[in-house]
Amino acid sequence: MGPPGAGKGTQAQIFHERQGLPHISTGDILRQAVRDDTEVGRRAFAYMREGDLVPDEIVDEIVRTRLAEPDTAGGFILDGYPRTLSQADALDAWLARAGRSLDAVVSFEIREEALLRRLTGRRVCPVCGSIYHLDVKPPRVPGRCDLDGAELIQRRDDAQSTVLHRLEVFRRWTAPLVDHYRRRGIFLTVNAERPVVDVYDEIREFVQSRAGRVR
Repeated sequence: MGPPGAGKGTQAQIFHERQGLPHISTGDILRQAVRDDTEVGRRAFAYMREGDLVPDEIVDEIVRTRLAEPDTAGGFILDGYPRTLSQADALDAWLARAGRSLDAVVSFEIREEALLRRLTGRRVCPVCGSIYHLDVKPPRVPGRCDLDGAELIQRRDDAQSTVLHRLEVFRRWTAPLVDHYRRRGIFLTVNAERPVVDVYDEIREFVQSRAGRVR
């Protein structure tokens, strides 16, 4: 858990590649649903466009559906879910019925100014989906995708006004989750401004101490 742009997806992808655990990102699933113009996508789009949280019942539905797939039997990584106490209760209930539980919950802490630099500098290729950053991963030709030459765009999600609103929403709804998970002894806070490999090592060691199966 953590605000948008804190590095949750980056770490989840590393764990996916090294441990083979499915990376379940509610944001990615919802954006794909919007692109595919599904019923869930249409219901979610109005909230996503404004930077608001998608209602719990929609998000809970897509997570339950994804967790029921066979590839999650050996474990999984949830990226950006749960975001509210209601979602946490729904997840706990579903896992309990399945005879499962969470091994660890990781909170990514990062300063607002660092987040703004990360998010407002992102650019995306509308053709192939490649992601660039004006500071840390610029394209070879300014404004153009390295792979297909398409003109790069800034997602509405990455505009400064939307980013600030998303941060406000995140803090308001997600703060109660800290106490919820800390009381259970499975909570870790990491400084997400450090190098990616250092953050990974800290998370890996914590999860290993909890689950005993992460290399």
